[in-house]
Amino acid sequence: MTPTPVTARARELGLGLMQPVRVRTPDSIEELRAVRPDVVLLADYGQLIPRGLLDLPPRGFLNLHPSALPRHRGAAPIPATILAGDAESAVTLIVVTEEMDAGPIVAVEPLEVQTGDTSVTLEARASEAAARLLTRALPEWLAGRLLPRPQPQEGVTLTRPLRRRDGLLEPARSAVELERQVRAYQPWPGGYLETGQGRLIVWKARVAEREPGDVAGVLVGTLDGGLALATGDGRLVLDVLQRAGGRRMSAAELRRGYPGLFRVGAAST
Repeated sequence: MTPTPVTARARELGLGLMQPVRVRTPDSIEELRAVRPDVVLLADYGQLIPRGLLDLPPRGFLNLHPSALPRHRGAAPIPATILAGDAESAVTLIVVTEEMDAGPIVAVEPLEVQTGDTSVTLEARASEAAARLLTRALPEWLAGRLLPRPQPQEGVTLTRPLRRRDGLLEPARSAVELERQVRAYQPWPGGYLETGQGRLIVWKARVAEREPGDVAGVLVGTLDGGLALATGDGRLVLDVLQRAGGRRMSAAELRRGYPGLFRVGAAST
């Protein structure tokens, strides 16, 4: 097992380390009670905290959530941000309650969504924003100088855990939606196409105008040597691809190696 970066750093610093498989078990609860924490901070933690633990620390449980709550509550806020085409996001520090991601807001750090962001790049910048947020907010919270405010009732959206099938690029949708899907679902489940020669994973794509004669779902070879997927609205130009079990390559490389995968388009993109 490879330790997480937090685990590795805790060991380097000689800090006490608890790694319960299930936080709700009596043994885990008693172990945490014995520590008598002032506050407990959660980040990317996938388990619900039982009521018996929520009341334990004097300053409660806090959670770092990478969205502008109440927008994108739930398990997959970063992919949801990219899928929705949001230009702005945030990291929100909230008080943990029994309702998922619905607790009062303690502090917020704005986060710009950049053109071309994938879930990987946006998550990396969210972690930096979270560090800035904690640096200023946690001491104030511990000192009792920050008052949490309830989340607004308006603008609540929910996300669910990702599934493998979420990555399927369905050509009936618009090229804009599919391009966001390619970026949102990195590294998993990945945006992919099912073809007569197997699955194609799409790592990088861009949007282009529809060409005369395009039929949604058809892979079209472009005159500049690349490949595009005709969609319900526009073309999704496929820049970096990977066949199942193969390596990543440009569309031009794939086109040369597997000419039966496409038909030649009538115009270049």
